[in-house]
Amino acid sequence: MTKIVFFRREGLFYGFEEQGHTGYGESGDDILCAALSAMTMLILNTVEISYAGDVKYDIDETSTRVTVKCMCALPEFEADEKKRFAVEGLFKGYYYQLNDLLEEYYEHLDVEVIDD
Repeated sequence: MTKIVFFRREGLFYGFEEQGHTGYGESGDDILCAALSAMTMLILNTVEISYAGDVKYDIDETSTRVTVKCMCALPEFEADEKKRFAVEGLFKGYYYQLNDLLEEYYEHLDVEVIDD
C-alpha cells in the first residue's frame, strides 16, 4: 500500500509525502505506481520549471519515500498571488485526483491531510 500524506496550512496545500509500494501489480508493471510517479513528477517539473517556484523534494528509493514541499504556495513565503494560486492548485488537484482513485484502489492507497 502507498500512503500519501498532504501538508496543509491555513487551508492551503503546500506539499505531500508518499511512502510504500501500491502492490497493485508486479514491480515494473504496476500501473497504479506508475500513475503516482507520473503525477508526482508533473507537479515537481511544473512548479520548478513552469512557475519558477522553489520546491524542495527528496526521493529515497531505498525506503520508497518521496517528500515534496513547496513553500511558495503559502503567502508568507511568496508575494505573487497568482504563483501561489497556481502552485497550491497543483497540490490540491493531486489530492482530489487521489481521492477519486481511492474509489477503485482503496486496498492500495491511503490518503490523509496533516494541518500544521
